[in-house]
Order: sequence, then structure tokens, then C-alpha cells
Amino acid sequence: MTTTTPLSHRLAIGPWYFGWNIVAAGSLLTLLTVGMRMSIGPFFLPIAADLGFSRSLLAGIVAVGMLVYGLAMPLAAHLVNLRGTRFVLLAGTAMVVAGAGWTVVARDAASFMLAFGVLLSVGLAFTSPVAVTPVISKWFERQRGMALLFLSTGSMAGMAIMTPVLSLAIDAFGWQRTLAGFGGAFLVLALPMALLVVRDDAPEHKDVPAGEGGHRVALAPAPLAHLPFLRAIRTAPFVMVALGLFACGYSMNLLGAHGVPMLMDHGFDAASSSLGIGLIGAVAILGTLVLGRMADRLPRKKLLAAIYFVRGLGFFALVVAGTHLELYAVSVIGGLVWAGSIALSSAILADVYGIRLVGLLYGWTYVGHQIGGMISSWLGGWGFDTWGTHWPAFGSAGVLLLLAAAVVLRLPSREAAREPAALAARP
Repeated sequence: MTTTTPLSHRLAIGPWYFGWNIVAAGSLLTLLTVGMRMSIGPFFLPIAADLGFSRSLLAGIVAVGMLVYGLAMPLAAHLVNLRGTRFVLLAGTAMVVAGAGWTVVARDAASFMLAFGVLLSVGLAFTSPVAVTPVISKWFERQRGMALLFLSTGSMAGMAIMTPVLSLAIDAFGWQRTLAGFGGAFLVLALPMALLVVRDDAPEHKDVPAGEGGHRVALAPAPLAHLPFLRAIRTAPFVMVALGLFACGYSMNLLGAHGVPMLMDHGFDAASSSLGIGLIGAVAILGTLVLGRMADRLPRKKLLAAIYFVRGLGFFALVVAGTHLELYAVSVIGGLVWAGSIALSSAILADVYGIRLVGLLYGWTYVGHQIGGMISSWLGGWGFDTWGTHWPAFGSAGVLLLLAAAVVLRLPSREAAREPAALAARP
């Protein structure tokens, strides 16, 4: 092998495919970014008490942060196309560190909004899965579903690890020192991943195995890869995926922002509440690994529908849980299907539209995801202040997830996705 051989080819050969290093780095980065975004619950009451914010005011700031996070996703995807993944990750890391530091010293609602709701949210968006999904889609074709689902283990690990860890840290050191510590840890871990691991120059044949005589097995091309962006977002698969992710964001961000306060209002102590929410993420890691093995073998739309359906039932069960045994049982069952919705959605987008548009399309579907999160984050606080119950927020999340399960079942199968005329029809 000569020194003139392209680096991407030299990295791809040998017993270990370098693309899995990128998946591992992306998973760790996702653990930090999504883990923080989904672990607002332990911060919620301490911040409100320390700064004198009402639940409605703080819930509104969290909701704005969710929206900014979502709106920054397409910008991050666009910059990945223009400047590369490394540039976006480094810019995001700088904003996360600066945003965490500013949030620690903010004392009024306006400063807190700009620091936490805007700067930190944009930084987390730039270092979120939307930044690494395109590069992973470039490095994987045959095992794309598995790779993206393994990436989503970072989200679940973030919930499983960071929710209880942050809760313990807040109890021991206060929310300011805990957030400052997160900023420092993020810098130490994200910087080497961005500089040393993530590479946009994928090998020509990706992970497609060689057949007889060393020839690569050709896979069918994405049927709508030829469409420009503005036409792609008007086709049925994009609309259905976006609707499903709206329900996903509505439910996931509601649980992240108000799951712990809801359980505490229902009589559970802070440690048990954090453990119950964290257990969902812990079990979801195993669920993600299982789903990853199935994602390239079974119809992805059926797996996605099953995830939404069982998760919807879980939201109803979580509100009525009255004992620790019931809480932990709901967490375990819900955790088995908690992961995978975003990964399967992005894999479906790549199947239909190809890797050229997957970053932008994923970014814009994530805007809907975060609009759902903004609505539920606000409703969780306002609804409790207004009616004294969490049923409007958590009950509506369950209903939306059941509707999402019905919608995504109408997505074309991977085999039917070879008929562009059927794909282009409106839902």
C-alpha cells in the first residue's frame, strides 16, 4: 500500500472497518448532547427555586430552548455540507462551553434565556446526531440501519447515565457547579473526537462486502435521490416521517423536562424519580442493540410503528404508576422500545432520498421534532400550574404516539420504495 493511496481506502481495509470508530465517537458525543438536553428534569426545580422563576416561566424558557435547538439543526446540516463535519463539531463545542459558563452566572430571565435557551441550545444542536448522521450514512450502506441505531445508543445512555448522575451532582454541589462541570467535561471529550476520529472522506465501496472474484455487490440506488430539496420535502415519505418525529419530540422532551417533577408530585422522592427516568434509558440501550440487528433485516416502518405504539401506552402507564414496583416495571417495558425512532427515521430518509439530502432532510424533520418538544415542555409547566395535574401533557403525548404508529405504517416498504411514482404521491 503506497502513501498515495487515499486515506479513506487505507482506513477501510483490514479486519476492522474505520466507520465503526466514527459510530463510537458519535455515540459518545450524543451521550453528552442529548443526555444534557433530555436531563433538564433534575435542574428544573433547583433553578426555579434559586432564581425565583415560576414553573410556567422556566418551562417557557425550556420550550424556547427546544425550539432553538430544532431550528439550529438544519443550519448545522447545511454547514456540514458547506464546511464539513469537523468544522461544525468544533463550532458547536465552543458554543456549548460558552453557553454553560454564561448560564451559571445568569441571574435574570433575559440573560438565562439567551445563555441557556439560545447559545447552549445552538451548541448542542451543532454537536447533536444531525451533525454525524450524514457522515455515518456516507460510511455505511449495507449496515446503515444498524450503524444509525447504534449511534442512538448514545441518546439512551445519556438518559440512563446523565439523569441520575446530574441529580446526584446537583444534590452534592448545586446546579451551577454541576453545569460548569458538564461544560469542562464536554470540552475534554468532544475536542479529540472532532479532531482525530470524525472523517468525511468515506471509501468508495463503504461497507458493501465483496462477492465472488472480489467484485462489490451493488445495492439498489435510492429512488428519489435525484429530487432537489424543495421537491423532496413535498413528497409523502418526508411528510410521514416528519409527523412521526413531531410526536417523538413531543413525548421525549416532555419526559426529559417534566418526568422527574411529575413523579415527585405523585409522591416519589427525587432519587427514585431520577432512577425511574434513568432506567428507561438504561434498558433502551439493550433495546437499541436488538433493534440494530433487526433494522437491516425487517421492514423498518413496522419496527418504527411498534416503537411509537408501545411508547404511547407507556405514557399512560407512567402517570398512573403509584408504587416503586409499578414505576420500575413501566420504565423497563417502555425502555425496551424507547430508542430507535430517530435512527430508523433517518435510515428511511437515506433509503428513499440518498445520502446527498439525508442531512438536510433529517435536520428539517428535527425542526418538527423540537416544535413538538417546545409545545410539550411549555404545556407540562403551564398545564400543571393551571389545572394542578400532569394528565393533559402526558395523556396527549400518549395519544400522539398512537397516531404516529398508524401514520408510519403507511410508509413504503424498502421493496416498494423502488417505485418513485408511489413515493411522490402526497399522503
